[in-house]
Formats: sequence, structure tokens, C-alpha cells
Amino acid sequence: MLCKIIPEKCIACGLCQLKAPDVFDYYDNGIVRFKDSEQLEVNFKDPLPEEILTAYQKCPTRAIELKK
Repeated sequence: MLCKIIPEKCIACGLCQLKAPDVFDYYDNGIVRFKDSEQLEVNFKDPLPEEILTAYQKCPTRAIELKK
């Protein structure tokens, strides 16, 4: 499953990193990024880890997208 970050929508609330600390991190300005990657899209094998789904569901601005 494709997980995409949309930095323009991110309000730096911290929920994604709190819910999936092994996947998400932040730039110095608080905007979300993938941990250890500068890419905006990462493919994850099915089944999608529950922590990523939870981070997606909790994002208040939908700065994280999931696509099959």
C-alpha cells in the first residue's frame, strides 16, 4: 500500500509521530516526514502495519494519504 505525505497540509500537531514513531519523524519546523527518508511516498507491504493506519486515521488535516 502506498503511503503519501502532503507537507502543505501538515500543521505539525505530532499525532502521526506519536502513533507511528518507527515510520514518521519531523523536520526542524515540525512538518512531517518519513523517518530516515526524504521521499514523500513509501510503499508498504500488505498487511499495512496497524500503527500506520492509526496515524492516517488520527491526522486532522489528512496530510497522510493511503492508496492501494
